[in-house]
Amino acid sequence: NMSHRKFSAPRHGNLGFMPKKRSKRHRGKCKSFPTDDPRKPVHLTAFLGYKAGMTHVVREVNRPGSKVNKKEIVEAVSIIETPPMVVVGVTGYIETPRGLRTLGTVWAEHLSEECRRRFYKNWYQCKKKAFTKYAKKWQDEDGKRVIERDFTKMIKYCTVIRVLCHTQMKLMNQRQKKAHLMEIQLNGGSIADKISWAKEHLEKQVPVTSVFSQDEMMDVIGVTKGKGFKGVISRWHVKKLPRKTHKGLRKVACIGAWHPARVGFGVPRAGQKGYHHRTELNKKIYRIGAGIHTKDGKVIKNNASTEYDITDKSITPMGGFPHYGEVRNDFLMLKGCVAGPKKRVLTLRKSLMVHTKRVASEEIKLKFIDTSSKFGHGRFQTPEEKKAFMGPLKKDKEVTA
Repeated sequence: NMSHRKFSAPRHGNLGFMPKKRSKRHRGKCKSFPTDDPRKPVHLTAFLGYKAGMTHVVREVNRPGSKVNKKEIVEAVSIIETPPMVVVGVTGYIETPRGLRTLGTVWAEHLSEECRRRFYKNWYQCKKKAFTKYAKKWQDEDGKRVIERDFTKMIKYCTVIRVLCHTQMKLMNQRQKKAHLMEIQLNGGSIADKISWAKEHLEKQVPVTSVFSQDEMMDVIGVTKGKGFKGVISRWHVKKLPRKTHKGLRKVACIGAWHPARVGFGVPRAGQKGYHHRTELNKKIYRIGAGIHTKDGKVIKNNASTEYDITDKSITPMGGFPHYGEVRNDFLMLKGCVAGPKKRVLTLRKSLMVHTKRVASEEIKLKFIDTSSKFGHGRFQTPEEKKAFMGPLKKDKEVTA
């Protein structure tokens, strides 16, 4: 019954995430897309959203055989703001022995300012000439013929079609004006179907509801919160040395043998922690909320009310999401946490696998969504509730006087 050092004292940290360095890209990259199935209708496989913050919900579990079945549980959820994206281009890929290769790209005639900002480092000093000559192609017959020829070539030779979509920063209350641009693969239907879908949707808005649905499992790709330069205790979670250790105790006691006379790559060392590119699988969508909109002349903002809690309240907590503000657009509510700080752009991708587990197919019925202040110990769910409890305040009297 002998043990081994690798069982009694396993290594600290996972070598699969090496090298732990700052990510090259700020926006999460889809390194693979779901497998295409021509029998399904044409659909997008990913979307971009912005992390607003977290709250908690109360729901009744529907899991027969489990101890918590038919019981209420409290769960943490993340809110991701997802304003509609705009389709501005189509790219076709052909298969080569060395993988996929771009055959051609067709851009839309009109690109918004927020999209064109993406092509410049310094917008206010530049001449803003991006795509001015390309747009002329759409205006004369020869140019249109060239564009049509590109589309025909794609239908004939391409095996993968992806559309270029950008986010709409103007709909959000962020400082950044430069849109995030991303290639999103089209799945479902034949190549001709995909091209006609892309043609129809050029310069049009695509809402998040056309990509994801309630209770679906999805993957979140993003860059984690940056923590700067950290020592081995924080970065690798190695053991602190005893108190009397010479020359410090937040160290690795031995960084290797005399021979080989170099430090091995797997030995924990100090360096960058955080701001790493990460993909997290299987996040469950608890709710796809509609943004604040007007219907029949009325402003509808009750996207945080439920069947049991019919209070007219929006998902934004009292005083706004800390370090973010208000969520006025469509949003996704995901179970648990997601990578990155507030305002971070996240790539939301359809799941790569076919889900068979009961947890994945469980129907979610929320009973209550918490909208109390996240800046301290929030007591009230809505400003009306606070007013009713507090009674008339001195500042209210001054206004009436």
